[in-house]
Amino acid sequence: MEETVIKVQSVGKTFKLPNEKQTSIKGLVVSFFNRKKGYELQKALNNVSFEVKKGDFFGIVGRNGSGKSTLLKLIAGIYSPTEGTVDINGSLTPFIELGVGFSPELTGRENVYLNGALLGFNRKEMTAMYDEIVEFAELEKFMDQKLKNYSSGMQVRLAFSIAIRAKSDILLIDEVLAVGDESFSQKSLNIFDLIKKDKSKTVVFVSHDMQTVQKFCNRAIVIHDSKIKFIGDPNRAAIEYKKLNFPDMAQSVNTKTDISLDDGRLQKTSKAKIIKFDVIDHDNIKDRIVSSGKPFSIKFSYKSEKNIDNIVFGVSIKNSKGDSIYGPNTEESNKPISLKSGGGTIELHVAENIFSPGKYTLDAGIFNTDQTICYDYISIKEAITIVGIERHGYAYIEPEWIIK
Repeated sequence: MEETVIKVQSVGKTFKLPNEKQTSIKGLVVSFFNRKKGYELQKALNNVSFEVKKGDFFGIVGRNGSGKSTLLKLIAGIYSPTEGTVDINGSLTPFIELGVGFSPELTGRENVYLNGALLGFNRKEMTAMYDEIVEFAELEKFMDQKLKNYSSGMQVRLAFSIAIRAKSDILLIDEVLAVGDESFSQKSLNIFDLIKKDKSKTVVFVSHDMQTVQKFCNRAIVIHDSKIKFIGDPNRAAIEYKKLNFPDMAQSVNTKTDISLDDGRLQKTSKAKIIKFDVIDHDNIKDRIVSSGKPFSIKFSYKSEKNIDNIVFGVSIKNSKGDSIYGPNTEESNKPISLKSGGGTIELHVAENIFSPGKYTLDAGIFNTDQTICYDYISIKEAITIVGIERHGYAYIEPEWIIK
């Protein structure tokens, strides 16, 4: 069993927001007789529960004001929950306010040692890693200047360079990539790559940058209006985030699985017909949205007036231009089938999903082995949506690069 390092159970957080402060005697009297409270209650989080396993790169996504940063501060111990519990198993370092503990009157060099001490390093350890910290932050020429003369970007680079060397088991990261220049952001992403490969550390990453969440996280939650709306695969989390926050953009993603099959038939027959199809993702959820690189299945339901032998069932998955890029059938797979009287199901399992992100059309047909009779044929637009990191081309297989 994987070890649970963070357990959030039925957590709620309510803040008291003060009403307009009364400064006159008349205002105080009126306020007293109106018996209005001096504050309003704001529910920042409501009944939030999830677990994070050791080695997870766990994403928390949501728009500003959704409650995601409040949740991170609860995990960090900065806030206490109004309801529920937050249990932490391991040492923890929050990258929530980078540079907390810096002194503007001290030099960059002095602040490195000061901040390192706050993270639990002794002077000898900080001296050993000092050159690496400065080189990463690209501040070699500025380390003997007072911090108050640094730009905000320079301060962030120095703080991040120190913080990533923390010895803790759990790292909490809140949108640190939103600051700094493009070069520094890329350096941060490279560090994330190294942390992701190091399964001894656990990362909780708060963001509304869906591409970064999809690239690095193995699990994610979507928070909306103080509640968790989705937990699971980060690619599907990105879709749910768009549905909740940008409904006009998400309208083209159709997750309905029951369809009308009258359009697109090559031949209608009363003997057998396909009546339904479902796309089933790797979590065994019926959804036309599938994560790139993850296995999935397509399940067809059919009706038949009688038993029919010597059947070939074929499927064609086409790209947005109408080109067939995958076209298996039961005959090529040496899988003879028969239709059962009354009906049944035929399921195609795709164990190696090499499709790049995009929308795909699906054709399916029932033929006899001579292909002289077509019992039924369907064509479904936007049958499958593959989500994930954008790739060049319509298929992706991880290559092996050999450099000589």
